[in-house]
Amino acid sequence: MSDDIKKYIINNFKDDDINVIKDAIMDSINDNDEVALPGLGVFFLLNWEEADKIEKDKIVERIYKQIKKGN
Repeated sequence: MSDDIKKYIINNFKDDDINVIKDAIMDSINDNDEVALPGLGVFFLLNWEEADKIEKDKIVERIYKQIKKGN
């Protein structure tokens, strides 16, 4: 992922409150908006960078289970 995209997404939301970020995530998911995928990817990356090994293992396990279910 380009650092420019990452910086753009972060700067776009840095002055927003938690509800704006949550709404942006929910709207992107509910609308199946592929244009929003880079933004969701940045949110995932930020979460991943802050997670410890146990949290990362849980994230990967959740993703694995969803892929196996076909979701």
